[in-house]
Parts: sequence; C-alpha cells; structure tokens
Amino acid sequence: MKKNLQLLDEATRAWNNLAEFRRERERCKRYTYGRQWDDRITVDGQSLSEEDYIRSQGSVPLKNNMIRRLVRNVLGVWRNDFALPRPVAIDPGEQPLADVMASLLDANAQTNRLRELYARTMEEFLISGMAVHRKSFAPIRNRSDARTDYVHPDSFFFRSDSGDFRCWDFSLVGEIHDLPFRALVSSVVSDERHLEELMSLYNVESADSARSCRVFEIWHRRNVSRREWCDHDRGLLISSAEKKQAPPSGSAVRLSFSQEWICTFLGPGGEILWEGPTPYAHGGHPYVVRLYPYIDGEIHSFVSDVIDQQRYTNRLITLYDWIMRASAKGVLLFPEGSLPEGTELEDVAEEWSRFNGVIMFRPRAGTPLPQQVSSNATNIGITELLNIQLKMFEDISGVNSALQGKLESSSVSGTLFSQQTHNALTSLRDLLESFREFVIEGTMRDASNIAAFYSRKRARRIAGATRLDRIGALRDFEDAEIDFIFEKEEAGSYLEEEEEEPEKSLSSRSASSAASASAISQSRGVSRSTERSRGIS
Repeated sequence: MKKNLQLLDEATRAWNNLAEFRRERERCKRYTYGRQWDDRITVDGQSLSEEDYIRSQGSVPLKNNMIRRLVRNVLGVWRNDFALPRPVAIDPGEQPLADVMASLLDANAQTNRLRELYARTMEEFLISGMAVHRKSFAPIRNRSDARTDYVHPDSFFFRSDSGDFRCWDFSLVGEIHDLPFRALVSSVVSDERHLEELMSLYNVESADSARSCRVFEIWHRRNVSRREWCDHDRGLLISSAEKKQAPPSGSAVRLSFSQEWICTFLGPGGEILWEGPTPYAHGGHPYVVRLYPYIDGEIHSFVSDVIDQQRYTNRLITLYDWIMRASAKGVLLFPEGSLPEGTELEDVAEEWSRFNGVIMFRPRAGTPLPQQVSSNATNIGITELLNIQLKMFEDISGVNSALQGKLESSSVSGTLFSQQTHNALTSLRDLLESFREFVIEGTMRDASNIAAFYSRKRARRIAGATRLDRIGALRDFEDAEIDFIFEKEEAGSYLEEEEEEPEKSLSSRSASSAASASAISQSRGVSRSTERSRGIS
C-alpha cells in the first residue's frame, strides 16, 4: 500500500497549530456549562484545581452561571429571526431559474433539519468562535441528496496561507474520523486485494469487525500541468492535461499550471486508502468554515470575552459566603454557674435548638443572665463590587435587560422599549452578521450540489412542472448571475438592512460514527456519479 508521508506531516502541523484553540475552546465550554472552578493552580508546588483547593480549606465553591444565560439569550435572538437566504437573479431573465432553486432549497432544508442544525452550530460558534459544516451529495435516509453535516471543531484542521477572514485561502483542510472497520470497508474497498491490505493495516480478522479505525480525510491543492496550443484549422485554443493528446507538428506549445483540489484518505501511518480529484461542480472542498474573529491567525470567541467577569463574580459570592459563615448567628452565652444540678451543657444546647424549648437555669448574685449574641456580616463593599461586575457583564456582552424583555420601569412606553431593544442589538450585530454570512455560503454550496446532481425529473416533483418548463437545464444555475439575500421578515429584525430601497427592489424580483463513515462514502460516492468509474458505496 502506497504512502504519502509528506501530506501526513503537513496535516499534522496544521493540527498542531490549532492546539491553543482547542484548549481555549474546552475552557470556554466548561465555563458555559457550569464547571467554572476547574482551572489549575499551583499551591506549595502542588498542581490542583481551584475547586479542590477551596474544598481543602473547608469551604464550598459557589457559582452563579451567567454565561449560560447569556448564550441562551443570543440563541433566542437568532432563532426569532431565523430564515434561509433566497436566491435572487441579477438578470431578471434568469429569475425563473432562481425561483425553481428556491423551492428545491426549501425542500432540502426540511430534509436536513437545517433549523435545528444551524441553532446548535450557532451555540458552538458562540462558545468556540468556529463553525464548520460539510456540504456534500450523499445518502439521507437511503436516498441521495444535498447533505449538510456538522463537523466537530476538535477533529477539524486547516492551513491558511494569508489569514483571509473569509477562509478562501485554505491550501489544506480536513478532519479526523474514528469509525468501525466495517464502515471503512463499505466506504473505500474496491477489490479483494484492497480488503486484505486494510485488514492487515488495522490488524483485524474479519471485514465485519467493529474495531475502531482512525482515518485522516485531507483536501489539498495540487498543481496540474497543462499543454496549450492553437488549432489553426479550427481556430481554437486547445488545452489538455493528458500527455497522450499530442499537438500537431509545428504547433507552438505553452506549458501552464493550475491548482486543483485533491481528496486523499490516509491511514494512521500515511497509507493512501483512496485518492481522487474533487467531484463537486464548484471545484473546491466540501467544508464551509466561519472563524470569528480571525485576527492574525487567532480565534477569540464571544464567551471568552466574559470569562474574567464570571470568575470575579464567583469569587465575590464565595468570599461573601465565607464572611457570613464566620459571623456570629444566634450564639447562646450561658454562664457555667447558672447550670442547675444534674444538667449538662449538652442538654441546654439541645433544648435551645428545639421548637418551644424551655431552659432551666439557677440565677446567682453577680452572675449575668444567659443571653443570645447575633451580629451582622461586616460590610466591606462586596455588594457594591458584585453590582459593578454584573453591570460590566452586561456592558461587555451587549446582552442587557432590554434584550431579555425586562422593563426597567412600568412607565416605559412600547415605542421606547422597542427602541431600547433595537439599540441593544448594536453590539451583537457584528456577531450575528458573521454567522449570517456562514449561512449564505452554506446555502450557495447546497444550490451548487443540487444543480449538479438533481435530475430534471426529481426537480419537477419538488418545484412543479409549470415552473420547470420555464427554464432550461438545471445545471445552468452554475453560470447564472444569482445572489443570495435574506428577506426582511418583520420590522426591527437584526437582519434589516440599512438601505431599504435597494433591498425592496431585489425582493420584488423574488417569487417566495455513522457520520464519519458517511463522510468518506460521500466523496467517493459523488466521484462515482460524476466520473462513472468504480463504485464506492
């Protein structure tokens, strides 16, 4: 079995470059879901978590999880205005084609359950700052369709050449799959010899083994040389990458190079399990990626901005608890000389804690009477500090009381409250717009796959014969000048554009582990449908 150690080494370096991101993502996830005292500290040369240290001091680590509430509020804002972008033709004559594609995209969104998928991806986007989907043409419930799969950031890697915010400069991208051997066999095996090599590589005895196998899916650019010459008889410029097609004698030949995307599946030691050119009409890899914000190759998530305020709030609450437990609360001072005969202090304490209890004592001259001592906790400004931190939490995150639907006063009018809510969205607009671009790019990939792989008969069943008869071939969508926009559903939406008139003119034109195995099958399955070569189901 051939190996490609150089490609494996490049993928390893790309994976290692994201080590800091994965550590930060894990920390943000812990704080979001309540494990907020797990940061490691060093005490007397011993490394332990903050929770273990607080418990060793005889206290309880308290927390008030404000980050989780923050994430739910932003998710609620996004869900209220969720909508998929609509294709709109730049040329009015191509609008019927855009209308047909809109119907096909709506049906595909229901098949993929995109509303829920995008909501969970948005949650990941808030926590880690990375959103990744895989757009392919693969089976969904035993029927091939344009498929959308969530890609876990911990298994994803990429190499960016220039730090492009749009992620258009990737020269290497891929993910790590851990799947049963039986799934790997059904995905890549082409003959008996190939099966034997795989069984030897993964040390299994049966093709039906459930043993977990690691596979690296790597998409990378590769230079492809072409020879170009002029056919004077036909007046054509001929370009060919095949050496067997020779130019006529005496023709001037020019050598040119172009970059093409190649998909390679590698084993744990760099063994090439399968390799082939991209099968997609857009000519690229199947991943849609959004990094926020991607500055100098670094990713800083929305949640990471408020972790310091969350930590300080937890410390103030814990400190307040320490002070309250250290203050006197209902202590009984009982003079020892006032004890009646045959009575122990334990009997007095038990009677003191009993409802409607009666304590007997012997008064003596010069001996003070029993008395209860109770004192308030010392006011050292913790309450004021806590209020400041809560206010800073709202200011930094941009999620204030107006966005949560809370009225500061009962006298606030509806118009004023609506304006306050709209203003509160200003700080979140950049975040929401960035994810909106992610949705647009994903929809464009879906449209490209639908146009490339849907048959006319299937499109007719979904969009209707009347609409389909008004257009030519569905594949013409790739060459059409079509944009994707969000229609304004209601006033006050965060998706509302600043310039309304251009949007109205555009809108008026519009009419209205099994996953890992599937990922490998997708690339090979799509390649089979385009090249009509060997099967890979």
